[in-house]
Amino acid sequence: MRLTRTSDLWWKNAVVYCLDVETYQDSNGDGTGDFAGLTQRIDHLVRLGVTCVWLMPFYPTRERDDGYDITDFYAVDPRLGTLGDFTEFVRTARDRGIRVIADLVVNHTSDHHPWFQDARSSRTSAHRDWYVWCDTPPEDGPKGVVFPDAEQSLWEFDKTTDQYYLHRFYKQQPDLNVANPAVRDEIARIVGFWTQLGLSGFRVDAVPFLLETDGQDDAGQLPDPHDFLADLRAFLGRRSGDAILLGEVNLPYPDTARFFGDPQSDRGDELTMCFDFIGMQQMYLSMARGEAAPLAAALRERPAAPRDAHWATFVRNHDELTLDKLDDDERAEVFAAFGPDKDMQLYDRGLRRRLPPMVDGDRRRVELAYSLLFTLPGTPVLFYGEEIGMGENLAAEGRQAVRSPMQWTADKGGGFSTADAADLPNPIVRGAFGPKRVNVHDQAHDPGSLLARMRTMIERYRAAPELAWGEYEVLDTDDPGVLAHVTSLPEGMVLAVHNFCDRPVAATTTVPGLRGGRLLTDLFTGDTVKAAAGGSVRTELEPYGYRWLRVNTPRDDPDRTTAG
Repeated sequence: MRLTRTSDLWWKNAVVYCLDVETYQDSNGDGTGDFAGLTQRIDHLVRLGVTCVWLMPFYPTRERDDGYDITDFYAVDPRLGTLGDFTEFVRTARDRGIRVIADLVVNHTSDHHPWFQDARSSRTSAHRDWYVWCDTPPEDGPKGVVFPDAEQSLWEFDKTTDQYYLHRFYKQQPDLNVANPAVRDEIARIVGFWTQLGLSGFRVDAVPFLLETDGQDDAGQLPDPHDFLADLRAFLGRRSGDAILLGEVNLPYPDTARFFGDPQSDRGDELTMCFDFIGMQQMYLSMARGEAAPLAAALRERPAAPRDAHWATFVRNHDELTLDKLDDDERAEVFAAFGPDKDMQLYDRGLRRRLPPMVDGDRRRVELAYSLLFTLPGTPVLFYGEEIGMGENLAAEGRQAVRSPMQWTADKGGGFSTADAADLPNPIVRGAFGPKRVNVHDQAHDPGSLLARMRTMIERYRAAPELAWGEYEVLDTDDPGVLAHVTSLPEGMVLAVHNFCDRPVAATTTVPGLRGGRLLTDLFTGDTVKAAAGGSVRTELEPYGYRWLRVNTPRDDPDRTTAG
């Protein structure tokens, strides 16, 4: 690959790391993480191999939804620091070669936002049409309560003006009317403001809800919502040519693919990347069954992203580990394997757990999942603490179980803060996955630690452009527990093989275009495997084992002059 192309499209082989400033590092002992503390921890991310930090909401908030109920889109929550602290962090990250993106949460505001306070003051107020109102909730309006444990309706009655307002999330989060041109202009100003301060893009929250027009009286006359997304992408491109929009779109593959842009174009003019929610859920089903088939089927069905766009892959994110695209029986299988207790589940659709406790701390299964993360086609996205194998604290409410403070040392507060436990944003993890046994300091000095292995995986991933840029193909194997896929470029090819079952296997697969006698080199051990006639490759794998095998090029194998 030409370096000029890979740097222009930096997101194609990025390593994205999601964190919440509030729970990452407290610099002043008040119990809340802040930008000053985060800045001092930036070199941990450098050593890990992170190239892009994704910041969860850091804006002023009423803290009714962990920062997603925003009261000012143009400021920093005073608990986390100042705009000066924010820009110093972005500058320091840039100095270390790390870009920064942030959550763009513009499908709703807090009900304490000045816009909504004005909107609810009168039916003729300046901001009235910035939100969605009706006299009676429409029968054909939007359906589906996002938080069924807390809300029974998407409409909340407002006594002041004797009308209902739409809220797809909590009632304290009224939906913005994105069909209103003034709202669209304001969203562009928000994007422009933070881009000017150094952001390299945004993770766009709840994209389908942002663009939905159901429930509005004039829905049929409104412009295509995708036109707005294309306009926003074009605006962002004018302000910062290498900035991205990473979209949260949890829909079936054909519907998600629409958010890349015009299906007739090979370039994509809307979202730069979309999370692969389907692949993530099928990965857990494969792990639960010990069979490769569910994940293999999803990868074969996944539409190709446009040329300059990409899918984003992940093991888990900051919300519940949603399993909503599995059918009832499949979801029950995953619950039984990884979260059998009701307290481990959320909304009857997901798990509020991190991976290591789900697999009882089995290091082999943890590594298997992250090997998949870095070899499956797409940009890998990590959630803070995954690099050391953090667990959850089920004593915390709902989604907060996986948003516990980062564990830096074995100290009582995990090196996150010197404050009393009662002053922390969320409780520290306890037990086998607490700071005494799982922390950055100890693992950084242990070459056999998970942190060391994650650093090596990221290093190998970044050194193998085929994984990020190549065309991929899922291959058949002679063992149902084994997934094999190949990613290839004109310059080279990498074969990745993963064993989902708890027994050793010797699996055989045929790699199209590979000639017999060619050597494949293990990117971790340096050992070689020779291809048999017809491109047949036999690999031995330990239980839950994996191998990344690069087909030797003429440079690696000077006796052979062809790459096939």
